Amino acid sequence: MNLRKVCSNARNISRNSSPIVLIGGNVVNNPSFDLTNKVAIVTGSTKGIGRGIAEGLAKAGANLVIVSRNQSDCNQVSEEIKKFGHDALPVATDVTNLQAIEDLVKKVTEYYGKIDILVNNAGSAITKKAEDLTEADWDRVLNVDLKGVFFCAQAVGRQMISQKEGKIINIASILGLVGDRQVLPYCVAKGGVVQMTKALALEWAKHNIQVNSLCPGYVITPMNEADLKQEKIHNHITKKIAMRRFGEISDMVGAALLMASNASDYMTGQMIVIDGGWTAE
Repeated sequence: MNLRKVCSNARNISRNSSPIVLIGGNVVNNPSFDLTNKVAIVTGSTKGIGRGIAEGLAKAGANLVIVSRNQSDCNQVSEEIKKFGHDALPVATDVTNLQAIEDLVKKVTEYYGKIDILVNNAGSAITKKAEDLTEADWDRVLNVDLKGVFFCAQAVGRQMISQKEGKIINIASILGLVGDRQVLPYCVAKGGVVQMTKALALEWAKHNIQVNSLCPGYVITPMNEADLKQEKIHNHITKKIAMRRFGEISDMVGAALLMASNASDYMTGQMIVIDGGWTAE
């Protein structure tokens, strides 16, 4: 079997929005991954991992709700998402504001009539020594990365409970599992997201709502690309990664599609770690 050719064929087919899997080395359509007519909210979806996941869900057939703080950015990305042949609703939302979250859910349900998928991706981080952290630093990160994740899940979860089904995907991080220096609030928040995912999964399983988390390792995004490509930083980090490279945004999409689709109907309270082998040791 020519694996390079198979992978190339898979990438070509995925660009045409048909959900695919590899079975026995063959590229096949799989209805379990089909998101046609599903409605997906992705927070922090105007750039980086969030945008990559939003595009991946759109290619699989979903209608998207594009969420960030900036309405202009939401509008621009929504128009680009529509090029995949599905609808996109731009809604500027501050996920640290509970009323804004309620307004988001109201707008989406009035527009689409339902919410099938929530991807809690909006995040914030700060690099500073623990002894130098201020209360404002702490609140800035925890309010977005933990408080915002819960209250988005809560507001959307109420709608999903009334629908008797739903998928919630919380974007955590390997730094919620192993920790790192000078990013303490981020590690605390992401560790909280991992545990929140498990607790919500247990509470909402009876409502046919699956709650899972995705834990990326170091992934190159427009925000961090300049730093990660500096030789000293690159070498320091990649020597800890078994695959000796950073992740790409596209590396996150497959797991998100699994968690968003019927293929994960018997999977809840779990995390998928995509880190090139960092946490395998």
